Amino acid sequence: MDLLSLYGLFLAKVVTVVIAIGALVILVVGLRHRKSHSKGELQLIDLGEQYREMQREMRSARMNPAELKIRGKELKKKDKAEAKQKKLQAKTGGSKSKPCLYVLDFKGSMDAHEVTSLREEISAVLAVATPEDEVLLRLESPGGVVHGYGLAASQLVRLRQSGIRLTVAVDKVAASGGYMMACVADRIVAAPFAIIGSIGVVAQIPNFNRLLKKNDIDIELHTAGEFKRTLTLLGENTDEGREKFREDLNETHVLFKEFVHQNRPSLDINAVATGEHWFGTQARENGLIDAIGTSDDLLIAEMKNHEVIAVRYSRRKRMMDRFTGSAAESADRLFLRWLQRSQKPLL
Repeated sequence: MDLLSLYGLFLAKVVTVVIAIGALVILVVGLRHRKSHSKGELQLIDLGEQYREMQREMRSARMNPAELKIRGKELKKKDKAEAKQKKLQAKTGGSKSKPCLYVLDFKGSMDAHEVTSLREEISAVLAVATPEDEVLLRLESPGGVVHGYGLAASQLVRLRQSGIRLTVAVDKVAASGGYMMACVADRIVAAPFAIIGSIGVVAQIPNFNRLLKKNDIDIELHTAGEFKRTLTLLGENTDEGREKFREDLNETHVLFKEFVHQNRPSLDINAVATGEHWFGTQARENGLIDAIGTSDDLLIAEMKNHEVIAVRYSRRKRMMDRFTGSAAESADRLFLRWLQRSQKPLL
């Protein structure tokens, strides 16, 4: 029994040491990874190769063993010939690669925080793109804060200014601030029932002043500047404040309309800038989009003549966030949404 006890104690010590070493290794690797990727990481995915691999798997699934064997030999022979041809072209300098279609994704929230990744992706594309290359943005957004979507649209303008053709594909929704982004494109393609438009500005502000007065609670608001604060959540609002607030909304709407008209001059802007939205087929009739289709159809069609590369920029998360699910960040964003929805105009 003494021998077993000593052996068990020895085994427990060994396990403890191994766990401690493992934890130390994980910590060191984590610190190195954090140092090398202090902000985020750029990922490139060959969508064309993924699609071709899917085709091969689907075709193989329908073959019997004899056919699979023959097919395998044919593919090996084909791959070997292609590799030899590429090597020869590289030596002679006669290789000419296809133009590239860079695929970006933007699924926008109300505060448009996704613009942080979008700007990195666009900067990466502009660093290597040639005039023959194109960008496809798969866009999904119901809109949000003016400054956030204004910046997102400005990032897309960078592509146009650099002479890179931009296509925006809308499978579900590009409304309000989402359409502000879409209208920058050379071509907009939307699914038949995608929601398009909503060129308008909205703001709603709850006011708890009467409830506070009823409970004998006073609120003091001090400002420097006549219109530093127009409407408030807790104080008593005035007719002058309401009028100024409506003026600000109208000015924002005018800027929104001018931006859309500048990018799509053929639009009857007064007819479509009523805040209404339309489904894809209706939006096509009104000139808000250029064609009906899905992003999948676009990608498959472009694979014939382009290298199709998806560009993703992922922001690095802190180790604590990975364990907590970014609870604090989510709470902050929820508060920001509530505050902005109450005090700021939304596109």
